[in-house]
Formats: sequence, C-alpha cells, structure tokens
Amino acid sequence: MNKTRVLIALGLAAGIGLTTLAIAGDDASIFQGADLQLGRKLLKEQRCAECHAKKFGGDGSDVYRPLEKIKTAGQLRGMVESCNTELSLGMFPEEVTAIAAVLNKDYYRFK
Repeated sequence: MNKTRVLIALGLAAGIGLTTLAIAGDDASIFQGADLQLGRKLLKEQRCAECHAKKFGGDGSDVYRPLEKIKTAGQLRGMVESCNTELSLGMFPEEVTAIAAVLNKDYYRFK
C-alpha cells in the first residue's frame, strides 16, 4: 500500500475531514497506475451519472462545475470516497482511485 493510501485510510479511521485528507495527495501522482478502464466501468455500474442527475439536474455533469470547488487531486479522490461511504457502495480503495482518475482525466486535469 502506498503512503497516500495509508494516510487516507488512517485519516478515515480517525474521522479526519476531507480538507485534511487532501494534504496527503495534492498532486495527480495519487492516480498513477490507476485502472482507467475499471474506473469507467464502475462509473456506469454504480450509476454515478444517474445519482448526480437527480441531485444536480440535466445529465449530472453539473456536479463538476464550477471546477474550482475541488482544488486538488486529493480532494477529488476524497469526494469519490465520500460517495462510496455515504451510499454504502462497498468499493475498495483502488476502485475509488480508478473512478477519481477517470474524473481527473476527463474533467479536472490535475497535474
């Protein structure tokens, strides 16, 4: 397990908020080696777009606007983990990272 994942896991166990967790992964290196194909598959299987459409209207892509809401790669991953937790999706850390990596590639483009 890499350092970032350990810090995130420890932060979640300790109940630390997403803002603090973002420090553990401010650059997109946290997405290095992520399985983008798996991320795209999970986005469909977990019906992320449907949920976002209910909450934000339209096709659900408005959840990504304004892009300034999420300022770091760590915050992006943290938001995906938040959905995983709140909705009891049961995804593993590498699956959460895969989804966040796809969102980064398609919308956020953190370096």
